[in-house]
Amino acid sequence: MTFKEKYGPVALVAGASEGLGEAFARALAGQGFDLVLVARGKEQLHKVSAELSSQYNIHAWPVVCDLGSADAVSQIRSQIGDLKIHFLVFNAAASYIGPFLETTVEQHEQVVAVNNLGMLRTVYAFAGPMLAEGRGAILLMSSLAGLQGSGFLVSYAASKAFIKILAEGLWYEWKPKGVDVLACCAGAIATPRYLKTSPREMGFPAPRPQKAAKVVEECLRKIGTGPSFISGRENRVASFFMQRIFSRKKAVNTMGNVTCRIYDLKR
Repeated sequence: MTFKEKYGPVALVAGASEGLGEAFARALAGQGFDLVLVARGKEQLHKVSAELSSQYNIHAWPVVCDLGSADAVSQIRSQIGDLKIHFLVFNAAASYIGPFLETTVEQHEQVVAVNNLGMLRTVYAFAGPMLAEGRGAILLMSSLAGLQGSGFLVSYAASKAFIKILAEGLWYEWKPKGVDVLACCAGAIATPRYLKTSPREMGFPAPRPQKAAKVVEECLRKIGTGPSFISGRENRVASFFMQRIFSRKKAVNTMGNVTCRIYDLKR
């Protein structure tokens, strides 16, 4: 049985204009899904939508929208009407790198607005029809940064912890009703956005960035098998040490120290 046969014909990818979101859109188009693609960047979003529509002979709705805005779901609905979503991927994320108080409060609020409130509102809006139909899938992107306190990524890491815990709880509630929920805890991914931060290459315990297509491949393989997982073998090994071998204090120190070295930051 294909994903389209199992879950339904339409997928929504939030944060779909480039990088990991585009890789999700491409993979789902290859599975035959019609797509609702949501992102802020109009030109790139329309380019991706047109390309996937032509290449895979599917219908793609490009929806230009800031998922951190309070009316984001209304904006999406205004463009797709009462179209049912059967496979939801929330990949959109706001982030920052730097000391907590040297990052504006507006930047911290944007992290929460997109990563948490935007995600929560999107899931709440589109999960109801899935449950009513007795089938559907929801995939939420979390992060290794959210598995412990992460200095210089404080609000971002906390937002990713929220995503993981929410997904695991929803997995328990909705699995018996035919809706699969999964949180993917990813490490660094070699997307254009990540590479623009000019990270230094580091050894253990900082695994090499994964390719976006590999993360997507793992996510699609894992959906329906459990509530959450860590993508990438190197990430799983590093996480084993951080969560099982190190004390909590050492794990938090290690995460912060690695971030400092990657981005040449000072405590």
